[in-house]
Amino acid sequence: MDEEEVVVEEAVVDESVTEEVIEEIDPLAEALTRAEAAEKEISYRDAEIQNVRKKMMAEKALTIQYGGMGMARKMINILGDIDRALSVNEDEGLKLIRSKMWSELSGDGVSRIDTKDGKFDPTKMEAITTLPPSDQFPPNSIIDELEAGYLYKERVLIAARVVVASDQ
Repeated sequence: MDEEEVVVEEAVVDESVTEEVIEEIDPLAEALTRAEAAEKEISYRDAEIQNVRKKMMAEKALTIQYGGMGMARKMINILGDIDRALSVNEDEGLKLIRSKMWSELSGDGVSRIDTKDGKFDPTKMEAITTLPPSDQFPPNSIIDELEAGYLYKERVLIAARVVVASDQ
């Protein structure tokens, strides 16, 4: 009889294990869990795609807005050459070309950085040299402009080169 009792106990154990396994692998619950996980993953991926799109659109807008900056920088250099030529010889043709060129550049968003009687702004200006402050020029004020600076819309195209009054 001992053998029969053992067999019966094993059968009972096997049935309980089988029932537990069936409960653990409930297909509906598993499908719902997988569906929820998939929905979360899709939501995260969709949000990531939207963020990438927004970033690309912002970069594209900046590229369009400031795309002419390189050409404007080249034209400003040519404008400087024309100004130097005019300082030696006041040719009416050069004056006309300079005027037309500046008109086109300013129409495209180029403006001159104002340095006269102003405070030194290191984001738009480069201090070539410093001199001690005086009654006329307090510390951190611009004494002289050595080379003009230009902005392209809100960005510095060419920094103004100035002499600054400084204690240092």
